[in-house]
Amino acid sequence: MTTQERTHAAAPTESANVDALRELMESTRAPRRPGALSTSMTFGWRAMLKIKHVPEQLFDVTVFPAIMTLMFTHLFGGALAGSTTEYLQFLLPGMIVMSVMMTTMYTGTALNIDVNKGVFDRFRTLPIWRPSALVGALLADLVRYMMASVVMIALGYALGYRADGGVVGVVAALALLLLFSFSFSWVWTMFGLLMRSEKSVQSVSFAVLFPLAFTSNVFVDPETMPDWLRACVEVSPVTHLVDAMRGLMDGTSVAGPVGWVLLWSVLLTAVFGGVTMRLYNRKL
Repeated sequence: MTTQERTHAAAPTESANVDALRELMESTRAPRRPGALSTSMTFGWRAMLKIKHVPEQLFDVTVFPAIMTLMFTHLFGGALAGSTTEYLQFLLPGMIVMSVMMTTMYTGTALNIDVNKGVFDRFRTLPIWRPSALVGALLADLVRYMMASVVMIALGYALGYRADGGVVGVVAALALLLLFSFSFSWVWTMFGLLMRSEKSVQSVSFAVLFPLAFTSNVFVDPETMPDWLRACVEVSPVTHLVDAMRGLMDGTSVAGPVGWVLLWSVLLTAVFGGVTMRLYNRKL
């Protein structure tokens, strides 16, 4: 099709858009106020468009988790479990948890950048459900968490990992992980509103995430730790989540760990979600 033919084909569409806009502006009826679900999905789609235009930001949910898994499996597998295959069977659920948790901090970073650029000043003038800008961003991040999880499971199967719990166990484990990650992301939305720059958000995030991830049962069994450290590890929400993930993927009993993860999810959402919305309503 030539340029002239494309121009003629696009003309009716542009004319229809102009007519629709003129009809809307001349109408005496106010447009219907969008619902909470509609506006949340719209802001979620806005966050997804950022990924479309800057695909390099997927590096942290694709390449980085793969490098970490390969490095820990082949560097420490033989020393800690006798073979890389046996250690991978223990390590993979924990590495999925660690990778997704590291990804959650970018929620606060992106929010802080938007606030400092004044984007939320524009959102404030719109007739929308106020929390939808935050909820939409968190929903879009669930896609990133799912991508990181799928990459890790595919790599694990390529290296020899096998989930005895089958497809049902893997899907249930990922659903639990997404629920916890959504709740945990409210921590970073709070810091995104409190900190004055995205570098400050990242600094605080690393200071919280690294001790939380490494003082858990992601890499080794707590049975080998000193009593004082073991007591700290056993009450960590990361330990409960890793136990639940391992149990579901291995097809063993997980009622206790799953219950703890659900309780942590409710507490994180209630506490940090409440603080975030209070800051959001007061500052923006």
